[in-house]
Amino acid sequence: MLAGPNGAGKTNILEALSFLIPGRGLRRARLSEAARRDPGEDPATPTRPWAVAATVAGPDGETDVGTGLGVSTGNDTEKRVVHVDGEPQRAQAALSEHVSLQWLTPQMDRLFLDGASARRRFLDRLVYGRDPAHAGRVGGYEQAMRERLRLLTARGAADDSWVSALEATMAERGVAIAAARLDMAGRLAGQLEAAGDGPFPAADLAVEGEVEAWLTAGSALDAEDRLKAALKAARGRDGDSGRTAHGPHRSDLHVAYKSRGRPAADCSTGEQKALLISLVLAQARLQAAEQGRAPILLLDEVAAHLDADRRAALFAEIETLGLQAWMTGTDLDLFGPLAGRAAFFHVAEAKVHRQDP
Repeated sequence: MLAGPNGAGKTNILEALSFLIPGRGLRRARLSEAARRDPGEDPATPTRPWAVAATVAGPDGETDVGTGLGVSTGNDTEKRVVHVDGEPQRAQAALSEHVSLQWLTPQMDRLFLDGASARRRFLDRLVYGRDPAHAGRVGGYEQAMRERLRLLTARGAADDSWVSALEATMAERGVAIAAARLDMAGRLAGQLEAAGDGPFPAADLAVEGEVEAWLTAGSALDAEDRLKAALKAARGRDGDSGRTAHGPHRSDLHVAYKSRGRPAADCSTGEQKALLISLVLAQARLQAAEQGRAPILLLDEVAAHLDADRRAALFAEIETLGLQAWMTGTDLDLFGPLAGRAAFFHVAEAKVHRQDP
């Protein structure tokens, strides 16, 4: 438990931990934006390299992992470095093999109201815990998509064979991404059904998109062929618009409050928060049952928006699963029931001190 006033640095600690999995962390910041700058420092000052490291205990023992912003060379100002047991890794996807994290932040309270991209990222993080290779597929798909768009929007005719190769990569990985998302949604639905309605309600889940529809109607090979054909037919339009019209990057996660038959977007703020927590806990139960280890939870200001019964239910579920959870809050009293059951730290002026609750 991390307690302290607003602006003390509590969320910075959670953000540092969130970089231990692939992606841009819980704030979606660029690596250079996460670096510390002193008050009054000239913005033109080169960004300092930074790193976060941890020793992770898993079923196979302990592993040292680390990542951060490396020393830039030339025009490469966002070079991310990853090490596992002291050995450099070619891609940040290697982190998913050793660390599993889920987080909830106040900004995610609008997850069901804002655009689909945040919901896709949320679902992909749920998939990472069960299928670490998913991170590599997502990264590979996005890289191929960017390269294809670069070729289509450049002046002059694009090399047809190279564009076709990129589209083949997008189709193969894109269908695998969609299949993994569908599988996770189905498994989560089973977990939620088994748990039933309680402080954190059961939810209906659906992953909607053209690739998911093709997979539901036919085989993976058929879906790959259809995606390749769609990408090829859309080359001119994609080149003109600078956007890719087809693929799993356009899919969406739809969530509904099961017992009420109400879309999450139409639920109250409290109900939406409860649904989010329900999904995260369902994934943690699923991962613990299948892999013998639950994810680490990063819960920023989570207790402030829960009533006493739901706070107690959340604390009980965390203890039952035996997982590690990092929770922040300005009001220490909200975490009073955890006295003697959790470690408490006070955060002030970017310093952390052990504190008795």
